[in-house]
Amino acid sequence: MKGLLILAAALFFNTSAVDHQEHQKWGQIGHYVTGEIADVYLTDEARERVYEILGDRSLSLSAVWMDDIRSDSEYDYTRTWHWATIPDGMTYEEAEQDEGGDIIWALETLIDELKRGDLTEKEEKDKLRFVIHMIGDIHQPMHVGTGEDLGGNEVRLQWMGENSNLHRVWDSDIINSLEMSYSEIAWEIDVATDEEIAEWQNATVRDWAYESVSYRDRTYDLPDDMRIGYEYRYQNRDLVFKRLLQAGIRTAGVLNEIYGAE
Repeated sequence: MKGLLILAAALFFNTSAVDHQEHQKWGQIGHYVTGEIADVYLTDEARERVYEILGDRSLSLSAVWMDDIRSDSEYDYTRTWHWATIPDGMTYEEAEQDEGGDIIWALETLIDELKRGDLTEKEEKDKLRFVIHMIGDIHQPMHVGTGEDLGGNEVRLQWMGENSNLHRVWDSDIINSLEMSYSEIAWEIDVATDEEIAEWQNATVRDWAYESVSYRDRTYDLPDDMRIGYEYRYQNRDLVFKRLLQAGIRTAGVLNEIYGAE
């Protein structure tokens, strides 16, 4: 049922261009949406602890921090943590993995470290923000790529008459074209049933990744002239909304496990 309370004023945000050398992110609005939804599904105990760690930044704003620090050399080791590669017909275990780790490895590792505790204040804050962001990223279908086209970044196309690429369409073009604020989207899509919430929160990180793989035929269903717009948006808007909602609810589920479910 709809349980979302608007926690922030409705604001519009522009997303930055996608880095074509890396599989990067949901656009900013997508991450704000997942953070907004996650906030609603936190237990009181978990929310108190999460905000104690995050300090003066909301969960929604913290969800984009991992993209904000891309140019900070201190965090170069996280460069490959925005995506995973699972080629068609292969499992994650069979696929060749990045030497520095990928989003699946990083999420599993950091969630475990946060559960174990014994971290410095900075370590816990950084790892928490990484996890919040990466749960959003892994739900964007193009972040679990085939290994052939940089997660759709090399699939050049026209979106609404403008040059774009398939990764950017899923990161931001579809969402931005709706001309809705992140809080408006969060309110609109918060329609999960209690049964769906329980099912989604019981899924594993690898389940989330395989879900993204399962949408591959749908995301790559493109016309020969590579011109897409309203029809493609109509066919895929509900999937975008579903993945944003799942990411938010699952973020809350993970944080509730770490910081104390009621």
